[in-house]
Amino acid sequence: ENMLDVRFKDKDYLSKYDLDVDLFSEFDLVVDDVIPVRKVFILNTDKGDKVLKKVSYSISQLEFINYGIEYIRNNNFNRIIEFEKTKSKRIYVPWKNDIYCIMNLVEGRECEYSNPVDVMLASRALAELHKASEGLVYEELFERLLAKNEQRYLCGRIIENFKKKSNDLAFFKSIATRNENKNEFDYIFLKYEKYYEKNIMQSINILNESEYYNLCREKEKIVFCHHDLAHHNILINKEDVYFLDFDYAVIDLKVHDICNFTNKVIKNFAYDIEKANSILSEYTEVLPLDNRELKVLYGMLSFPEDFYSIARDYYTRKKQWSEEVFLNKLKKKVEGREEREEFLEAFKNHYKF
Repeated sequence: ENMLDVRFKDKDYLSKYDLDVDLFSEFDLVVDDVIPVRKVFILNTDKGDKVLKKVSYSISQLEFINYGIEYIRNNNFNRIIEFEKTKSKRIYVPWKNDIYCIMNLVEGRECEYSNPVDVMLASRALAELHKASEGLVYEELFERLLAKNEQRYLCGRIIENFKKKSNDLAFFKSIATRNENKNEFDYIFLKYEKYYEKNIMQSINILNESEYYNLCREKEKIVFCHHDLAHHNILINKEDVYFLDFDYAVIDLKVHDICNFTNKVIKNFAYDIEKANSILSEYTEVLPLDNRELKVLYGMLSFPEDFYSIARDYYTRKKQWSEEVFLNKLKKKVEGREEREEFLEAFKNHYKF
C-alpha cells in the first residue's frame, strides 16, 4: 500500500488525535517528531521510537487485553506489543474524553500472505502465541476481568452467533428487496443470498454434530485469541514473527484464530487445500489439535464470512467505501463460490469427517 493512500484513508481518524506535549510528559517522554501510519502515530522520542494509539474502548477492556499480553510475555513469548508505563505506572492516560496508550515500536515488514514462507512462519508463531496463553483462564484476576468484559468470551457462543448472522442476512435481504431503486449490488446480493443462507445452515449443522460444547468445557483447549489476523498485524523480522494490535482479542478455542487466519490466506490462493494443510501442519508441530477440534474448524470454515461481512458493511454503512469498491468486492466473493465448495469438500475428505 502506498503510504499516502493510507494517510488519506485514515486522515479523518487521525485528525481526532490530540498531540499534546503534556500528554507525552505523562509517559515521561520527550517527542521530536510524529509520523502518521494507518490509525496510529509513530513517535520519535528520547527513549527510541514508540507508537501512540488512541483507544476506542473501555479501560476495563484495555486491562483485559493487557492482562493477556502480560501473561503471554511471562510465558516466554515476547514477540508481542508492550505498553509503555506512565509516571504513575499505568498503561494509559485518560485525556480529554479519550484514552491514549503508548507502545514499543516493533521493527519488521508486514507478513505477505502470498508468500508461502511467511505463511509457514506465521502459522508456527500463532501456535506459539496460543501455547503461551494456555492456563490464562484459570487466573482468578483474569476471571474477574472476563466477567466485566463478557463480550470478549466467545466460548460456547458460535452457534447462536451464526444464527444471529443468518437473521442479519435476512434483514439485509428485506432492505434490498424494498429498495425502489435497486443498484447492481442489491441485484447480486439478492441473487445469491439464499445460497449463502444455506451455507450458514450447513455450518450450524456441522457444529451441532461436533463436540463443540464439550471442547468449550475443556480449559486447555481455550486460549487468548488474536481475532484480527490481517497481514499488517503480523510483522516479520528475519525469521521472527511479531503480533500487533490485540484490540479485538477474545477468549475462545484455538481453532477460532486458525479459522480466521486460514480464511485470510486461502482467498489469495483460489481456496487451495494445500495451503490450509500446510498451515495446520506447521501449527500442530508446536501445538497438537485433536480430531474434534478439526471438525469444529471445518464447521467454522464453512461459514461464509466474506459474503456476510461485505453485506453487513454495505447495508449497515459500516465502511465508507465507494459503491464501486463494494461492488467489486462482492463480485469477487460470489465468483469464488465453486472454489470455496471444492475446498470445503477436500478439507472434509482429507480429515475424514
